[in-house]
Amino acid sequence: MCGIIGISSDKDISKELYYGLYSLQHRGQESCGIAVLNEDNNSINYHRGMGLVSDVLRKEELDNLNGNIGIGHVRYSTAGGSHVSNCQPLAGVCRRRKLSIAHNGNLINHNYLRQALEEEGFMFQTSIDSEVILYILSRYYKGNIIDSVKITMDYIKGAYSLVILSEEGLVAVRDPYGFRPLVLGKKGNEYIVSSESSSIDILGGEVIRDIEPGEIVLINNGEVKSYNYKDNYKEKQKTCIFEHVYFARNDAIIDGVNAYEFRVRSGQILAKEDDIDADIVIPVPDSGIPGALGYNKESNIPLKEGLVKNRYVGRTFIKPTQSEREIGVKLKLNPLTSVVKGKSIVLIDDSIVRGTTSKILIDSLRKAGAKEVHLRITSPPVKYSCYFGIDTPRRSQLIASKNSVEDIRKEIGADSLKFLSTDALMKAANCKNIFCMACFDGKYPIEPMVEED
Repeated sequence: MCGIIGISSDKDISKELYYGLYSLQHRGQESCGIAVLNEDNNSINYHRGMGLVSDVLRKEELDNLNGNIGIGHVRYSTAGGSHVSNCQPLAGVCRRRKLSIAHNGNLINHNYLRQALEEEGFMFQTSIDSEVILYILSRYYKGNIIDSVKITMDYIKGAYSLVILSEEGLVAVRDPYGFRPLVLGKKGNEYIVSSESSSIDILGGEVIRDIEPGEIVLINNGEVKSYNYKDNYKEKQKTCIFEHVYFARNDAIIDGVNAYEFRVRSGQILAKEDDIDADIVIPVPDSGIPGALGYNKESNIPLKEGLVKNRYVGRTFIKPTQSEREIGVKLKLNPLTSVVKGKSIVLIDDSIVRGTTSKILIDSLRKAGAKEVHLRITSPPVKYSCYFGIDTPRRSQLIASKNSVEDIRKEIGADSLKFLSTDALMKAANCKNIFCMACFDGKYPIEPMVEED
């Protein structure tokens, strides 16, 4: 899960790319980068590095990235490790044609493709699947970027939303299932493509629409052209439901579903299914707040701030190692003793993946004097690995993969534990049958080319 953005304008856009990436920082905190096409000397200039947007892309770097077409990327690692060589955007030259790409998602056949390319003599500079896309794209790029994208899509399988910087303009691509979001917007003579609608809003633009699954968009000289991957070809859309459960900002609208309203409805439905008698409802900030608001509205149990958040600590789920995640939770959230002492608490969170956060938080609430802690999760148990852009490649890392709800309750130390059902989750999503829920039900739209453990 990463964040990507592309801008095509009639003026210099490096600072807008910066602000756009800043608004996507929640989607990746390990590394970031920007690539810009300078039409004066027909070159692609880029800067990328490890760290947050504000640390990597300083004023002196932005001043050297001149151009009116560019792309940007924020990353947390899924395929490939957390290393400077794996920062994006990737850039290269082939047959004197320059290309740069930024990728959100995961290819399920990248190991096979990489091996085939290596046997042909290709030397890889990274360990990420995105480089496979760049090499196949450049291999078939003979003057028509759309043709080369279509051929590349014949080879690559899995989740990919792409922004591509070429001499023909800015290209945006969404895989035929639409696993990862991609939104098109406009600001005057400028077009913006982003992982989330909120970036377009923040830059002062207007959202036009979602880029459709299997669609290729070419933007150049203020003109937008749309192409289908194949005529009369359309897979059944399977957008990742976890975008709405956790990843997207509250103000994001993805494929017609408002993330905030979805999360509030999830909390309301969970409260309808519950009969707990408690003193207060406490959200796990920030992603648990909308669900707690919904739970409070339906149950009439008072909503209180019982966990104080350190706003300078990033999202703990997307830390690259388990030890970093554990330290991150302790740094990030601290109980408010005056609120929780002696109280029976309904603690609301959006999900349980590894169980790290829940166990630490419940223990800290008890140490702060909480009488009871009843954990309520506004999504179903995550039982299966995701191969389409979420960092859960091994089922053994998922606490719900081999444990019952009661076993999980004992492991994390809660007095009671309840999850939202998959049927209720669909109801919260307005019963739209467009979502991949494989992490909950194991029904993969594409069979993974890996062995489960």
